[in-house]
Amino acid sequence: MADIRDLARYLNISTGTVSRALNNRPGVNAKTRARVLEAAGEIGYVANQSGRNLRRGATNSIGFLVETGEASKPENGEFFFTVVDQMTLYLSERGYDLVVLPCHSADDPVEYLARTVARGAVDAMVITATRRHDRRIELLAQTQLPFLALGRSESGGEFPWIDLDFAGVARRSVAELLALGHREIAVGLPQTEAMLGYHYLWGFQSAMREAGLDPEKCISFRAPNSEAGWTDVVEMLVTSDRRPTAVMLCTDATTVWLYRALERCGVRPGRDLSVVTFREHPQASFLNPAPACFRVDVAALGRLLAVEVLALLNGANGSAGSEQGILVPMEFVSGASIAPPPVAVEQRA
Repeated sequence: MADIRDLARYLNISTGTVSRALNNRPGVNAKTRARVLEAAGEIGYVANQSGRNLRRGATNSIGFLVETGEASKPENGEFFFTVVDQMTLYLSERGYDLVVLPCHSADDPVEYLARTVARGAVDAMVITATRRHDRRIELLAQTQLPFLALGRSESGGEFPWIDLDFAGVARRSVAELLALGHREIAVGLPQTEAMLGYHYLWGFQSAMREAGLDPEKCISFRAPNSEAGWTDVVEMLVTSDRRPTAVMLCTDATTVWLYRALERCGVRPGRDLSVVTFREHPQASFLNPAPACFRVDVAALGRLLAVEVLALLNGANGSAGSEQGILVPMEFVSGASIAPPPVAVEQRA
């Protein structure tokens, strides 16, 4: 294992500069910091602070990297707390600690991860909020640190992952709406480049094409993160030349904002516009009518993450380490927010 002196010699700079770069302290320009972080991975640098544990061969800690901007969103807070709680419980029973690593929204996620890996504070890493092109995965793939991703990506080649079946959710949503007579369906996607949004969109498109419908003629939009933004979306939907009779959302708690916006515009969910949201969320239980959604055992997902990351750490591929990873299905929960479209109701009458 290389130490800080080896890293300084490798770069031909002082150990003080290396230390400041690794700890993100002032006095080091961005170019030098990037060089240090890249070289740390290249030569296998591990911080001396882990020396005592390294002599034993392990730190007995698993890192859980979360970007605080994502975790603080109302639809994600409850999800991450439950996952972390169950992972902590499972790992502690087996002599491991779960170290939550919060990457601030103002920090660069790749640099933050590079610093964390260079310090050698954990034996394995779990990352979340994967993107379609994710440089964090590319970085981890070049290190010797075992890692598991909650989510898929097109970066980094093959790597171990666990993901919810977003495409399956979208396909089932389309099937339920088509069975009720809907043909004009709008789809709301995340604001970010999260990979989950792409899988959801691909599932929607394939289901529509299989039904003989053109998904390109349907309205797709980025689900806003504010109540005012949802009012704009609803006004756009109800004034469109191809006004949809149903909307599908790849979001959770923002359904509350949608309902409020619909109420302001005099549109009743279920009666005037059918709504299928994503994951069953505690806040949604207060909505009337109850939204159609999908259920997943988040506690079981947390335990599964813990089981799989330990398998990777112990040298076993596990199911997440297979070529296909682990795809977690979700159960459809019907609700009064979906009904035959108004036109279909009039025709039946």
